[in-house]
Amino acid sequence: MSTATAPATAGRSRPGARDRRRARSVLKLIALRWTVFAVAVAMWELAARFLVPEDYTLYFPPPTTIAKSLVHTWFSGPVSHAFLSKTAVDDLLPSLARLLGGWGLAGVIGILFGILLGRSKHALDYVDPLIQFGRSIPATALIPVFIVLFNIGTTMRLSVIVFGVIWPILLNTIDGARSVEPMQLDIARVSRLTPLERLRLIIIPAAAPKIFAGLRISLSLSIILMVTSELVGATDGIGLFLSDAKKTYMLPEMWSAIVLLGILGYALNTTFLWIERHLLAWHRGVRQIDT
Repeated sequence: MSTATAPATAGRSRPGARDRRRARSVLKLIALRWTVFAVAVAMWELAARFLVPEDYTLYFPPPTTIAKSLVHTWFSGPVSHAFLSKTAVDDLLPSLARLLGGWGLAGVIGILFGILLGRSKHALDYVDPLIQFGRSIPATALIPVFIVLFNIGTTMRLSVIVFGVIWPILLNTIDGARSVEPMQLDIARVSRLTPLERLRLIIIPAAAPKIFAGLRISLSLSIILMVTSELVGATDGIGLFLSDAKKTYMLPEMWSAIVLLGILGYALNTTFLWIERHLLAWHRGVRQIDT
């Protein structure tokens, strides 16, 4: 009786042991990834405290000073406001809304036109020179043009973000839409699928990995363009806060805004990767089967 149950018990314990090994490996990987960052911050702290002249610490304050300024400036609000301070409500939230709004609008336009151009036999041949010309122009160079067209305001800032980030989405979507296996389309025609069903069941799933790649690249670009657009005639936003802090020599506060942008970018990228992993889990399964 005992000999019969021993293998079963061992078999039942294997998944738990496997999960523990996987958890340890994940924790080890996270620790390794953050070790270099922690060492760099510690070296900065030591250099600012003991090695460099005091004049330099005015422009490069220690990380602990920046961290205190970060908490005080942006996250010293009441619990009812998720600890967001008045500065965060006035400057961070409008910037975040512009960032996500411009990125989302560029995503919709880029994916729509990318699929249309990618599935057309000849349209891309005519439009490609225009695309290559447009993507070569820095969005910041067109700020005066957008000011003339839309005046200084939210529409102008959204236009800068959309123009700057739409190209990775558009080009990756075109490439993804053109990479659909012809055999899949032949099967769809034999099965008498409607164009909408072909789009939903074949084209979009085939193009999804490259679409997500373009969206991820453009998300990082949208942060840069959000800040840049707020440096010109803005009444709120992180870009305005950075500009004012620099002009008034509020250097710890300026560095706190820079660190906040890094945290914001990391949080958005991590969230996007989590969503991508869940939505494209089927794609990783197919790749594993193929290999």
